[in-house]
Amino acid sequence: MSSADVAFINTCKDIIENGTPVTEGKVRPHWEDGTPAYTIKKFGVVNRYDLSKEFPLLTIRPISLRGAVEEILWIWQKKSNNIHDMSLHIWDSWADENGSIGKAYGYQLGIKHKYREGEFDQVDRVLYDLKNNPTSRRIMTNLYNFEDLHEMALYPCAYSMTFNVVGDRLCAILNQRSQDMLAANAWNVAQYAALVMMFAQVSGLKAGEFVHVIADAHIYDRHVPIVKELIEREVFPAPNVTLDPEIKSFYDFTPDSFKVEDYKHGEKIARFPVAI
Repeated sequence: MSSADVAFINTCKDIIENGTPVTEGKVRPHWEDGTPAYTIKKFGVVNRYDLSKEFPLLTIRPISLRGAVEEILWIWQKKSNNIHDMSLHIWDSWADENGSIGKAYGYQLGIKHKYREGEFDQVDRVLYDLKNNPTSRRIMTNLYNFEDLHEMALYPCAYSMTFNVVGDRLCAILNQRSQDMLAANAWNVAQYAALVMMFAQVSGLKAGEFVHVIADAHIYDRHVPIVKELIEREVFPAPNVTLDPEIKSFYDFTPDSFKVEDYKHGEKIARFPVAI
């Protein structure tokens, strides 16, 4: 089975069997009908994926790697905060009449900062250091800018990446303050694993270990029956995921740069409500 299946199934089982119910009190998320969206949660979940062995794409249900890559490029390559800059609609609930989600995600990555070596935004600084300072322990990004939180439609969930070169491999840690296991876990794992692959390739490195740290991993109350059915499904081997080897600049990647082969997976799940 895919390492994504192992992590998802084990984490969800742990949440359901040992998690803490959040079923009363004031909570920010709500359902479309206005009902509070309560959860079962676990604190401090850590999952590790070795990208040198396989790509962590869930097989118990299909995950669109193309869509996941489109969103990550919207944030990290386009450095956009406007939903009109991509074809997906997953951010529609948080966008204003002009399509903006405020000073969040891509906006933060595009802000330029002064360094001794020049002026860089966060993405270009990572790319510079991976080539020029690969032994550095300071190669990281942070989207959680307290000064701008009041102008963000949604505080960043996946807010920090730390990159570390180990031998000839690029490893990374994703820190996430909050994770909706059904709606976002498999999607986030796939897209940040893809980001590590892209950064590794343009830096002359190979993809290494990807570590996903989740502070609050939760299953929403209306998702529990769906998750219980999912984690009992048949699992399959991870597909073969490759990246166009001709691309040398991060800004040349597109969702079509990834090829997914031998992807055997379970059936799609029915449309489910997403807490907002």
